[in-house]
Amino acid sequence: MEVVLLEDVKALGKKGQIVKVSDGYGRNFILTKKLGIEATPKNLNDLKLQKANEAKIAAEHLAAAKDLAKHLEDKSITLSIKAGEGGKAFGSVSSKEIAKAIKDQLNLDIDKKKLVLPEPIKTFGTHEVPIKLHKEVTGKLAVKVVEA
Repeated sequence: MEVVLLEDVKALGKKGQIVKVSDGYGRNFILTKKLGIEATPKNLNDLKLQKANEAKIAAEHLAAAKDLAKHLEDKSITLSIKAGEGGKAFGSVSSKEIAKAIKDQLNLDIDKKKLVLPEPIKTFGTHEVPIKLHKEVTGKLAVKVVEA
């Protein structure tokens, strides 16, 4: 019996795969627990259409991420932090503050987890902050840190 898996099944296959199983295993386990459906021509066609739809949506997300990365290239945000003795920065700028500044200054909602900041910014000046917009797209944003 051939079944199309609706979920990942350990030691059998991943979601969307067509696998050959024994009749009893298919009827008594896979079909009853809704882990898969029988591989009929209608179900195979539905699976093909679903995969095409998922590929189209993934391509749209990738294009949107590329557009946003291009939009962010020439943009910059300004943050101010207190200066200590001798013009040294008192404190630092974290990804949370940068995300809030992006929302306030550029009207873009970017999650702080997407900002690739290995450590907080502790110096004045302009810094390039990479933003992971998609698994294949990384944009850059200029962050100017000035004295308060």
